[in-house]
Amino acid sequence: MTAFRISDGTQWLAAGQPFVLESGVELAGVKIAFRTWGRLNAAGDNAVIVCHALTGSADADDWWAALFGPGRVLDPDKYFIVCSNVLGGCYGTTGPASIAPDGKRWGARFPAITVRDQVRLQMQLADRLGIRGIRFVIGGSMGGLQALEWALLDPARVGAVVSIAASGRHSAWCAAWSEAQRLALAADPLFAEGHYEPARPPRRGLAAARAVAMVTYRSPPSLAVRFGRASGREIFAGRAAAPDELAIRGWLRHHGQALGERFDANCYLRLLDAMDSHDLGRNRGLYENVLQQIRQPVLVGSVITDALYVPEEQANLAFLLPRGELFEIDSEHGHDGFLIDSASFEPRIRRFVDRLPAGEAAEPARQSGDEEASRAVAPPLKFAW
Repeated sequence: MTAFRISDGTQWLAAGQPFVLESGVELAGVKIAFRTWGRLNAAGDNAVIVCHALTGSADADDWWAALFGPGRVLDPDKYFIVCSNVLGGCYGTTGPASIAPDGKRWGARFPAITVRDQVRLQMQLADRLGIRGIRFVIGGSMGGLQALEWALLDPARVGAVVSIAASGRHSAWCAAWSEAQRLALAADPLFAEGHYEPARPPRRGLAAARAVAMVTYRSPPSLAVRFGRASGREIFAGRAAAPDELAIRGWLRHHGQALGERFDANCYLRLLDAMDSHDLGRNRGLYENVLQQIRQPVLVGSVITDALYVPEEQANLAFLLPRGELFEIDSEHGHDGFLIDSASFEPRIRRFVDRLPAGEAAEPARQSGDEEASRAVAPPLKFAW
């Protein structure tokens, strides 16, 4: 059975009521796993929300270590930093690998979710933590999609957004790669249309899906430097495999196997579906007009070699946002540059954050009565565990 490693610093919060998805489906017994760093100030307005990528966890100080620490953009001495595992994930928050009300794993029965559902659950967490003001929301890849949704779903609290290697709506290109991964996973006989036994997960199919994804996460220059014939380095695996085995093949197999041992296949599919549903304009109006409603400063990071969320998408997004700023990440590593080269762009994000006026937030958007009531009565630092 696949083991999902959850760090010792993880906390859990139980939703007090059934969580209603965007589709109208009610999920009972929802729990959200999260980690925090620093302390919330008396005004409750020094929070920072960090959003993770597709197979990430709440351990932001691990996968984005270069952004954490005194004097850096994620400084626990200044901010109350919160990162939660997303709805649909498998690192502590309710998802397909969780136990359903009937005592069995949700598995393929887990309903479809959207990025908005994920952010709305994160908003509930912020309510329960007593957060009244969010200095900025930051995320890369899938986390960048969430960060943008935060600006629209919670404008009264969110002061600014940093979205890296992401877009305002999922492109046909991204959706095509998502489908290629679904097909690879479904080809595993053990997958059984998602109704697999937890003790016999479709690891080969998930490994194949991950191999497809890894190609989109890197760039031709990155792979050429590491594995190419013209690099002057040995392209064969040598002792690691047969003498004529190309090292790039072993690299892909390694990453595929590693994911199969740490992630759930149904979770992977639900998160792909959520990403494909991403469109800031969906059910809100014309995309370009909706972007004009985002009044917060938004820093848009673009990896110049990104072959998945291509740079043209970030340039268009920054252009259409009323207070958008574009910065380029000079990385040879493609999409994964938002992680691999985070130390190089940390100062740029810090300069953006340091320029933000104190206590700034956008004009509140109209909310439902239920949301306004829950926001009004949310007491600070009282939990329902």
